[in-house]
Amino acid sequence: MAKKAVALLLFLLALVIAAEAHQQLQTDERRKDAAAPTHIHFFFHDTVSGKSPTAVRVVDPPASSSSSPFFGMVNVMDDPLTEGPEQESAAVGRAQGLYMGSDQAKLGFLQAMNLVFTSGEHNGSTLELLGRNCPLDDVRELPIVGGTGAFRFARGYAQLRTHWRLPHWGRYRRVRRLRHALALALAMVSVCH
Repeated sequence: MAKKAVALLLFLLALVIAAEAHQQLQTDERRKDAAAPTHIHFFFHDTVSGKSPTAVRVVDPPASSSSSPFFGMVNVMDDPLTEGPEQESAAVGRAQGLYMGSDQAKLGFLQAMNLVFTSGEHNGSTLELLGRNCPLDDVRELPIVGGTGAFRFARGYAQLRTHWRLPHWGRYRRVRRLRHALALALAMVSVCH
């Protein structure tokens, strides 16, 4: 009888250990899935002049500016995010924040922005970016410092490439009214829950 009791206890102990191991394996797989990179590609349109600008200058650079005419300038933006490079393509959200001229040697900005998603699978979620953006460089990387919703505790980086859209020359007299769209490809966004 004692042998049967010991065998039964060992069998139950083995079941408990197997159940805990199975539960730990499922937890590890959920964590692995939660940290899998999310790749998003979209465009944001920064319009600095015309009838409906999406970025406005709130601080002009000082008159005694250094070699860069943008050093000290601050712009606030609320730019549309779209699926394609055309401003009329499907909206996915807004890029809201600011950028300021912070480089005396070349065109370079300190950029802080929230990417607010308003449609699709990320509707209601945000990503926060903070970093250096030099629009004339081929590719720039801005760190992703956080997020909300589906991107809670997000970390990663955004790769930016500038695509210039030239105005219809018959309608514009000044190059200053140039509208441009920045292609913003987000890559390696790790979402941790």
